[in-house]
Amino acid sequence: QVQLVESGGGAVQTGGSLTLSCVASGSIFSINTMGWYRQAPGKQRELVAVIISGGSGGQTNYADSVVGRFTISRGNAQNTVYLQMDSLKPEDTGVYYCYVRRAPLPGYWGQGTQVTVSS
Repeated sequence: QVQLVESGGGAVQTGGSLTLSCVASGSIFSINTMGWYRQAPGKQRELVAVIISGGSGGQTNYADSVVGRFTISRGNAQNTVYLQMDSLKPEDTGVYYCYVRRAPLPGYWGQGTQVTVSS
């Protein structure tokens, strides 16, 4: 089992910044995928950013809507993932969920943290 604790959500105005953090504990060995998803009211959960570890240092993938504004990274201890969110827009509002996985096993979800961006 893996437990995830998220923090860093909040309310900001358009153009503001927030940094989300997610700390994984438990059976965290060989976690090779860490990422963030979000769900806006009335919409499906969508991928925001993911970082996949690999022999060449890993790769990152972002939703088109956040490219150039959001940055995902892992902490030195490898059990933490961050999402730096800059130039926030009202359409970034939603509940942000941390997701980790030890492929090919099923992944784990955090409890979610609310991000609200006002115009």
